[in-house]
Amino acid sequence: MSRPTRRFPLPGFWLLACAAMLAAPAIAESDPGCGGETACSLKTGDYYIHLPQAAKADDAPLGAILYLHGHRGKAVNAIRNKSFQQMADDLGVAFVAVQGVNGTWSFPTAPRNLRDETAFFDDVLKDLSARFGVDRDRTLLSGFSSGGFMTWYLACADSGRFGGYAPIAGAFWEPLPRDCPTEPPYLFHVHGTADTVVPLEGRWLGGGKWKQGDVFQSFDVWRRQSGLAATAPKTEADGKLSCERWQPVTGVLELCLHDGGHSIQASWIRRAWTKLSEMKGWSSKS
Repeated sequence: MSRPTRRFPLPGFWLLACAAMLAAPAIAESDPGCGGETACSLKTGDYYIHLPQAAKADDAPLGAILYLHGHRGKAVNAIRNKSFQQMADDLGVAFVAVQGVNGTWSFPTAPRNLRDETAFFDDVLKDLSARFGVDRDRTLLSGFSSGGFMTWYLACADSGRFGGYAPIAGAFWEPLPRDCPTEPPYLFHVHGTADTVVPLEGRWLGGGKWKQGDVFQSFDVWRRQSGLAATAPKTEADGKLSCERWQPVTGVLELCLHDGGHSIQASWIRRAWTKLSEMKGWSSKS
């Protein structure tokens, strides 16, 4: 019996087939399915991401600044903010705007609790790592107003969840926690002395049902816990910011005041990232 003749594809066809097989997974891996004004949707919520414009080396870790909007805010508006985009591009980090449920955050003393935020932020960090290659150790969580409240409570729950924290115009609510079950965070807080929405001394809301906490007393929680209650801070003037800094064994506690009202500037977040990067020994580019 004669052996059947083996037929091989034409060289051109074979090359095209190999190219197609090699290209398919590469395309899938390079398309995360979200970015810019297209939300990255998880079972527990959404976030938006702006990736830095400058190319980075393949082995360079990608850091990320996560930002939490104020009450009734929309994360997509933060991702559209040109100053935030420029900050991320200059630093070589991802800028991640996270969406609260119905524009709110469910910290422990909030009027409503609509989501397990600690579980949600763990999901966000896992997704950022898997989908975009973000180095979880090189992250800074920042938030404004209500987002600042949430930032304080996430730092209190587990200071190691993020590399550092930069709350703006928002601290603990009454009743303040007696202590936090974690090591002191790398915390860089900015607040306006003329803020009437979230005053430094706090204020009552809902006809006396809830009370924003006093910023100085919020710092006292960490200072007592770190054995720094009677320790004078180091002072520093940085542009229009007047800063006081306490140095625990690990972490840092910094309060910077400006003479303005309820406002946020990208430069304050940039400053926190730069300080955190210096303290942790990161490079200037994420």
